[in-house]
Amino acid sequence: MGKLPFIELVRTELITRRYSLRTEKVYLQWIKSFIIFNDKKHPQDMGNREIERFLNNLAFNRQVSAATQNQALCAIIFLYRYIIIRDISGLRYSFTKREKIMPTVLTHVEATTIISHLISIHWLTASILYGCGLRINEALQLRVKDINLADNTLFIFRGKSRKDRYTLLPKSLNCAIEEQIEKVKQIHDKDLREGFGLSSLPPSLLKKYSSAAKDISWQYLLPSTTRCIHPYDGYICRHHIHGSAFRKQLRQAV
Repeated sequence: MGKLPFIELVRTELITRRYSLRTEKVYLQWIKSFIIFNDKKHPQDMGNREIERFLNNLAFNRQVSAATQNQALCAIIFLYRYIIIRDISGLRYSFTKREKIMPTVLTHVEATTIISHLISIHWLTASILYGCGLRINEALQLRVKDINLADNTLFIFRGKSRKDRYTLLPKSLNCAIEEQIEKVKQIHDKDLREGFGLSSLPPSLLKKYSSAAKDISWQYLLPSTTRCIHPYDGYICRHHIHGSAFRKQLRQAV
């Protein structure tokens, strides 16, 4: 399969096709699980029988959800379509229909009561989600440049269906956001003094805006407390807070 390890070939193909980092991690995890489950046989030497055994094991032995089953199947289809260059046909396994569950809708009082039990950056995150109608990843990926307090608007970069859009920002959050931007500046100034200061940018944007990567406007509104290594380009940068950390705080508030 060339000089690169097989999994690195898969990773490269996912990046080339502009899959998100989150999808990349999930697909690689399922592909590794598929190979390990089948005694580490090369996917080139496997077919429908091995795929069906793997999926049946997920359904009957591990009893994963319908969404998880579909996710695993999508990863395997990607593997064979783009890496092995062989479409899977005649598979005795199709996408599982997800059960329709009516969402629990909170009243305004219930929502604001839950938010009131959060503090600091987690309170602001929940307030933006509720006040602006954002998805969690959209809120976490907000940068300083995306905030327009004069017009009370937010710019959402590559939201659902990878589309850009604007949304309204409640005036009641202006003071909190101004305070948060000041905190971001303090964190950024400290990073610069210590020889860092790069924001986490997609590879394509880093090449285009390399000179602006240290600018305050590109810093995340909800930055992580620690610096990290960029997953693609290897430089030290500051990412946004992790979604799991916020969800943990939200569960406790609920």
